[in-house]
Amino acid sequence: MSGPALSIGRGVIVDMIRLAAFEVPGVMRVARGGPAWRAVFRGAPVAVRVRGEQVEVRLWVVARPGADVSAVARQVRAAVAGAVERLLGLHLGSVTVVVDGIGS
Repeated sequence: MSGPALSIGRGVIVDMIRLAAFEVPGVMRVARGGPAWRAVFRGAPVAVRVRGEQVEVRLWVVARPGADVSAVARQVRAAVAGAVERLLGLHLGSVTVVVDGIGS
């Protein structure tokens, strides 16, 4: 006899990813770059694909002015991996971080 099933909603996964990315000092916001009105046409800044217990993540961030963009991307990737694996108990397949702009 097995215990009760536990499922984690996609919205919870997206929220955890956003929060993990915001913890990185060089991240100004989790969003696609460019004018705000274009966000309607460009889609959500966090895309999650769940296959079994494996999660694939793609997210777009805007870096703070003066931030080392490659370091920000590495730190976001590490923070997201930690949140998905440690806090959610899911296996991370891939994380793609797109630094899509520098905020002002």
